[in-house]
Amino acid sequence: MKQVLMYTGDYCPHCEAAKALLESKNVKVEEIDVWKDESKRAEMQKRTGGAKTIPQIFIGDHYIGGNAELQAANRNGELDKLLG
Repeated sequence: MKQVLMYTGDYCPHCEAAKALLESKNVKVEEIDVWKDESKRAEMQKRTGGAKTIPQIFIGDHYIGGNAELQAANRNGELDKLLG
């Protein structure tokens, strides 16, 4: 299974929903808290083309987007293919 990286922050219901979905598929999520480390926030923005909201999710080298995009990928079957 591919590595899943999620840029997150404290008290983020969208982050929790994304994490719950991934954990329901037995996926271990590597979380990076962008509120605790400004350099990681800058890294997130660079990797995503400027996104400022959290979560921002990567599966391997594939950029998913946020929780809404993750949930949509799950509904249309793309998520399982990406997790492969």
